[in-house]
Amino acid sequence: MARGGGEWTVTGGGVVSYKRITLLVCSFNILIALFVLRFLYASSLHFYPNHHNAVRYTSDEIRKMEESTRIRRSKHPSELVRLVKKLKHDVATSESSVELSPNVKGKLVDEILERLKRLEEKSNVTLVREAVETWRSEKLKEAKELIQEQNGVNSTVIVEEAGMLVRALELEWDALSEEIGFWLPAEVHNEEHDDKPEGEEEPEEILAGRPVPGVCNVELHTDYGGAAVRWGLTHHKESAADCCQACLDQAKRAKPGEMRCNIWVYCPSEFGCFSPDIYEHKHQECWLKYAEKPKRSFKDRYSEAYRNNHPKAPTIVPWVSGVVTA
Repeated sequence: MARGGGEWTVTGGGVVSYKRITLLVCSFNILIALFVLRFLYASSLHFYPNHHNAVRYTSDEIRKMEESTRIRRSKHPSELVRLVKKLKHDVATSESSVELSPNVKGKLVDEILERLKRLEEKSNVTLVREAVETWRSEKLKEAKELIQEQNGVNSTVIVEEAGMLVRALELEWDALSEEIGFWLPAEVHNEEHDDKPEGEEEPEEILAGRPVPGVCNVELHTDYGGAAVRWGLTHHKESAADCCQACLDQAKRAKPGEMRCNIWVYCPSEFGCFSPDIYEHKHQECWLKYAEKPKRSFKDRYSEAYRNNHPKAPTIVPWVSGVVTA
């Protein structure tokens, strides 16, 4: 191949000029450009459809859509949203509230103790709770009046802390009572359900072991008091009859001046028997006691007031007792 005079000579005798080459290249570029334009035009038809083919809605359909939008907006829980925002604000305010000063807490404790001293010694949990609630109502009223009148001459509440005291007594009483060390056991409401059909007689209760002799004067579900002649914690018998016999034997063997057993108390329950002392009373305990005038401590059932003060007490007295004569 040789070049000369602006022409290319190709082996074989053919001649190709620059103009022809340029024309071929331009023609090829034009074809490529046309192909690209056609592709872009087709894509534009896909993304931008003809508006003449768009869906047209009637006035009735437009009215129904507007009505649907209005109903949907009316169902928006705006009141619920407002309450939630208010609740969040109240919680944030409560968490950021300043605690009562130790001086105020000390005065509250002194007032509660002073109020409890006015109660009788044998007051139950219910009476104590009522006394404290009465004091709380009075103190809450006093604090509110202090805020309104700004007159705390005869009040034990510091004026600037009256607002916090109202919040503590009214909304955060449980937390405040725990913080000052005041605690009361929960009230126990004992309800007895009698599922026995009407007219059906109570089945006769049978004590385990041999029959109890008549001299033992056995009384089911009964507990007698008295001075201990023999402690039952270490004195177990196989049956109530054996416990009674132990009482009779002790009375016969007692020396002059020694206490003679005239009361026997036995625990027949395999689960043990309740007593308000610190000991755990187990099955077959046999207590030998003496009393000049024997007196029942409990009979048949523990009272509701007693069970409120002793939450572990069962409904039925589990002990079996008897009074014997020497």
